[in-house]
Amino acid sequence: MNIADRAALYCEIFRVLRSGGRFAMFDVVVSANKALLYPVPWARESDSSHPITVEETRELLANGGFEITSWSDRTEASLAWFAEREKSRAINLSNPAFGLQCLMGPDFPHMVETLVKNLRDGRAAIVQAIAQKP
Repeated sequence: MNIADRAALYCEIFRVLRSGGRFAMFDVVVSANKALLYPVPWARESDSSHPITVEETRELLANGGFEITSWSDRTEASLAWFAEREKSRAINLSNPAFGLQCLMGPDFPHMVETLVKNLRDGRAAIVQAIAQKP
């Protein structure tokens, strides 16, 4: 979501894969008609955020030479995972000593909350895909 030139990224991944090689991705995509709320785990503001839509993702992969062999929307599963994590944290009442909050800073929980809100509001979705180099 931080890479502005996604076409160049996918073309380079395609270039370095051998024939029959696979590229697996788990990515946040955005809605074409609803603005993303910030901060999110990858960006505190829109200037450093470059997520694209499902349609753009599929098109760029195809234009880069990939054949998409698997594609699934993992938004509901991700929301369930976030809910389970929140329930677990409420029971334990503390964060683990080591975790992403150590790297991302004290506002990381708020970033995650905003991501979850974006997912629930249909501003964003999470997709899982496998693309293959013919």
